[in-house]
Amino acid sequence: MVEGKSSKTEIRSTDGSAIARPRAQRRGGQARPDHSRLELAGPPTSHTLVSRDASPIWEVIPGVDGVSWSPGAEVSRRRDAIFRRALAAADVLGCLLALCIAVYLVPGTDTRMRVADLALVPLIVVLSKAIGLYDRDQHRLRKSTLDEIPVLCNLAIFFALGVWLAEALLFRDPLDRPQVLLLALDSFLLVAGARALARVIALRTTPPERVLVVGSDWDCDRAKKVLTDHRAGLRAVVVGRVGLTPHAPGAYDRSDLPELRHAIAEAITTQSVERVILAPDGFDQEEVLEVIRLIKALGAKLSVLPRLLEVVGSASVFDELQGLTLLGVRPYGLSKSSRQLKRAMDLAVCGAAVLALSPLFLIIALAIKLDSRGPVFFRQRRIGRKGQFFYMNKFRSMVPHAEQIKDQLREHNEAEGGLFKITDDPRITRVGRFLRRTSLDELPQLLNVLRGDMSLVGPRPLVPDEDALIEGWRRRRLAVKPGMTGLWQIFGSSRIPMHEMVKIDYIYGANWSLWLDLRILLRTIPYILSRRGQ
Repeated sequence: MVEGKSSKTEIRSTDGSAIARPRAQRRGGQARPDHSRLELAGPPTSHTLVSRDASPIWEVIPGVDGVSWSPGAEVSRRRDAIFRRALAAADVLGCLLALCIAVYLVPGTDTRMRVADLALVPLIVVLSKAIGLYDRDQHRLRKSTLDEIPVLCNLAIFFALGVWLAEALLFRDPLDRPQVLLLALDSFLLVAGARALARVIALRTTPPERVLVVGSDWDCDRAKKVLTDHRAGLRAVVVGRVGLTPHAPGAYDRSDLPELRHAIAEAITTQSVERVILAPDGFDQEEVLEVIRLIKALGAKLSVLPRLLEVVGSASVFDELQGLTLLGVRPYGLSKSSRQLKRAMDLAVCGAAVLALSPLFLIIALAIKLDSRGPVFFRQRRIGRKGQFFYMNKFRSMVPHAEQIKDQLREHNEAEGGLFKITDDPRITRVGRFLRRTSLDELPQLLNVLRGDMSLVGPRPLVPDEDALIEGWRRRRLAVKPGMTGLWQIFGSSRIPMHEMVKIDYIYGANWSLWLDLRILLRTIPYILSRRGQ
């Protein structure tokens, strides 16, 4: 490692060999480093850039040798083009297939298509582009079809309406009303399915996105942990970190800024960084603005990790007042009408589910009684909305005296932050192990939802001992009814420490919407099937 001023910094690997050095660019008779062109001496290894006081500024993380080594901006442009073309093909294929189904598979109709229908191909692409369906993925690390369902619904409606208005040009006979309705429904379902498949193919045929974290060690470790979880539906790898130096208010020293800018430019250029995750919490605002301008000037994508959203939520709105932009923050929790809407959905879904699953309830109850002695249901005291107690129902999956021997097993606890979790818990019965793997032990909570103690989606219901560990603003999570599932479930409930889980619960209450509940319910299904919560 070499120490010195930023204009003379040379990056060396851990064995002392030079990795990259800036070429001198002469301007006005003085040699200056040109960060846009660097001489690479080899592939990235583990190396560190240090500041004048020997504190590490940039550290490159080893273990990413399998990642393609190419200029980040060019790779990023190619990836975006692949995703856009794949999604355009999915839109066209889904809409045209839906049109064929509506025209030819509805009984009692004689509608026939014409060659002019091929003109719909560019119109479908233009319509999708106009409503922003091709510009979302380039700004996001996680390419999700589920998040764009409302926009796909608009696409299906506009497509069906356009076809119906132009039926004289497109068909030999007019469309019937059932055909138009079927076209809207089929185009929505087929386009959503085709887009999901197109994203999977594009994701697997493109290299992982190379990410640089600008922030603290904790932010870097958190980003690495999330990005290396391939089950989250993304492909990215953290290749380095640049540390920002927090300054006390009024004590900002701009002499450190050139060195910081140099470190970021070196990292982005030499490591082919495609995206920068910036965690600016606690840092001088002017420094952060300079960093953002530099990252954008170098052509790297930028994702900001604002801690403000942990308090106000992402459901805030921007208010424009003659050039003055304000962030409107809504009150925490649910309004009366929102609670009524949420309750109506709970009753409708749970009522239908209990009726449909009643035979399965009887089969599970019989299996539990044949496997071991004891009651069919396990009732445990939990903390509900506003701190009120209630008894949560589950199918019994452990021996009857499980709570009495819990203290004897605490030394084997694998969970963090006050939660209790053991991979091979000896208290679990044979039938109980199957019920837990399939999450069938949770089904009796539907009765709690019908009774009003719980909701389908909400914060995790905690036992009194766990709830006693939560203090301060985190207790605001109790403003919302606990849920059978929630953000904590789809993020992997057994892998999240309690201090992170209660923060997630708080964010849920700050961001609530009916669409958020529907998204969580839809995402819970694949998480249960893949047994991620185990």
